[in-house]
Amino acid sequence: MNIVFLDRETISPQTVLRSPGFAHQLTIHGRTQPEDVGPRIAEADIVVVNKVKLTQDMLRQAPRLKLVAVAATGTDNVDLKACAARGIAVSNIRNYAVHTVPEHTFALIFALRRSICAYRDSVKAGRWQASGQFCYFDHPIRDLAGSTLGVIGDGVLGQSVAEMGKALGMRVLFSGFKGHKPMGTLYTLFDDVLERSDIITLHCPLNDETRDMIGAPEFAKMRRKPLLINTARGGLVDESAVGPALTAGQISGAGFDVVSVEPPPPDHPFMALNQRPDFILTPHVAWASDEGIQGLADQLIDNIEAFVSGQPKHLVAA
Repeated sequence: MNIVFLDRETISPQTVLRSPGFAHQLTIHGRTQPEDVGPRIAEADIVVVNKVKLTQDMLRQAPRLKLVAVAATGTDNVDLKACAARGIAVSNIRNYAVHTVPEHTFALIFALRRSICAYRDSVKAGRWQASGQFCYFDHPIRDLAGSTLGVIGDGVLGQSVAEMGKALGMRVLFSGFKGHKPMGTLYTLFDDVLERSDIITLHCPLNDETRDMIGAPEFAKMRRKPLLINTARGGLVDESAVGPALTAGQISGAGFDVVSVEPPPPDHPFMALNQRPDFILTPHVAWASDEGIQGLADQLIDNIEAFVSGQPKHLVAA
């Protein structure tokens, strides 16, 4: 069984990738450019991929391919319809980030709600000495207890974030689908979540319905000037609208771990916001605790072994 891993460098070097328990040949590439995908998978039975795109044309060059094992939850980099048409199974990783992503989400929330980065930077610049007293009040500090957390996305990660919020004394609203009628008592209308929340956090997939789900019209509805947190997928928010929303005071801060193009080019709108005290951009590392990545790697091999044994799991439908 010929296994090809196209982008091993997307998984931390300290992560142990155990050897599958069947006869195989494993070829590991640190990174793979688009023009190299076809030649590298031409003889593969199994392709392991995290973020490298697998298009219909690339898949045609792999006549032996039986499984694409995605080393992530999101599969938008794989042409699922082309895989289905060619009888290629696709598996993904489930629920490995149930601690690391929610913890990162709240790290961003705490940092922004209490102006941690702004105060750290001002101390480094000598502001404390210049203040002449034991403290100073240059930046806002707000408690989370008693505030309202709007959660968009009710999967495992959204539920985990909600439980953390409740433990901190927050009121939690789960958003219904944008543009849909009421979905029952467990959900709050999307527009109502925008209007009532002090913090809005995104935990939904990126698809045609969710792309740019928050933009200028939605920012205008945010009456309570909330924090906006996105540790889910770049593209859920119209990124060009975030800076104007901050400047206009429609939101009190924004924390993003994901961008529609990664890494973002120098002229990306977010790069001009990095000097603002109310904006934090981290490099898509919410998932990347040592524990989280090791769990991902272990599940990745579990998925491959299950497929080879004839009992596939975590398959993704087109």
